[in-house]
Amino acid sequence: MLYWKKLSQTDRKSKIHNALFENVNFAKDITLGYPASKLDGKVFYDDAPFLKEAPTLQTYVANPNHIGCHTFGDSESAFSGTQEMEIEVLNVLAVDVFKAKPNSFDGYISPGGTEANIQALWMYRNFFQYKYEATLDQIAIIASEDTHYSIPKGANLLQLEWLKIPVDFETRKIDSQALEITIKKAMTNGKKYFIIVSNMGTTMFGSVDNPEDFTVILEKYSLEYKLHIDGAYGGFVYPFSNEKSIINFNNPKISSITIDAHKMLQAPYGTGIFICRKGLIENVLTKEAAYVEGMDLTICGSRSGANAVAVWMILFTYGPNGWYEKISVLQMRTQFLCNQLDQIGIRYFREPFLNIVTLDAENIPKELAIKYHLVPETHQQKNDWYKIVVMHHVEVEHLTTFIFELKESLLCLKKN
Repeated sequence: MLYWKKLSQTDRKSKIHNALFENVNFAKDITLGYPASKLDGKVFYDDAPFLKEAPTLQTYVANPNHIGCHTFGDSESAFSGTQEMEIEVLNVLAVDVFKAKPNSFDGYISPGGTEANIQALWMYRNFFQYKYEATLDQIAIIASEDTHYSIPKGANLLQLEWLKIPVDFETRKIDSQALEITIKKAMTNGKKYFIIVSNMGTTMFGSVDNPEDFTVILEKYSLEYKLHIDGAYGGFVYPFSNEKSIINFNNPKISSITIDAHKMLQAPYGTGIFICRKGLIENVLTKEAAYVEGMDLTICGSRSGANAVAVWMILFTYGPNGWYEKISVLQMRTQFLCNQLDQIGIRYFREPFLNIVTLDAENIPKELAIKYHLVPETHQQKNDWYKIVVMHHVEVEHLTTFIFELKESLLCLKKN
């Protein structure tokens, strides 16, 4: 690990204090030009004594703006202290977790994984337009039917066609034959450039795509493509539970990765992460944002620096070993659940390296699903699956209680 380490509480507080000191202080400095300020003191009590022991909350009150992309060119100098902490987070994730070379990437902490995924689609669409003079009807997005809804949303926004590839019902693996047929048909319809979205943990099943399933076929037909990994769910789990994972920047075909900090990392909602290789993010430069010091290279523009500090706090509180230990505990709890389901004959899907267990809905009473807040695959029609996510708050005791009630319900069904 080049960047990631565990820091003491004193060191963490000192780091955030120094970062805020380097930022503009709206409470004390004469700042006349910014359309921003600290949070309203009449409402948020910025002099509350407990804030001295809560550095992340101090940052929320200070309200730093992290507009721009701090790995590329200049940034707003008024918030340089906390921007540097965002860069530290990106170094940890890009280099130490996803195996990028130092200084070989760009990225930012976005307001969620949905934006981060759409950022990738936007960036690649523009790349194909600028480099190859591609028209919209020549560019297509390829992703599985299990892909997150941010992909069809992005396709709609960017006016691109989404080629939805079916998966096997049991294994959730890409249907390679259907993929090749779809690509050949797309070529016949004039498609020349492809944006691949490969999943590292789908939202409903936790299934992990093999990126090679896509690239082998595209290369077979000598087609131009860019490969994005949607690790919004699995990005903070899969690289730690599967130490042999090759879904990272060691693979030269992978150009970008999305991660969500507000899922497994338990950061505040509205905290996604986007990382891409150098030479790509400039394709989404908004030149008209001339008043911004630096360059506007993100969808959202202004964004809270407090979210970056929250992610920094979590990463440097655990350190790599502490995080590995936490993920290992969740894996053991997930395996415990699977063992119990095996004993009572409930069919389920589980990606071995993730902490999602998706149950066949056939033997799960709807009342039980509602009681335990199981998430259905669909609310609009006949539902085939219910999802359990073994998060940090889900303990073996909770799983045991659920299994006991599930057994009772199955016995009642047999008697009737």
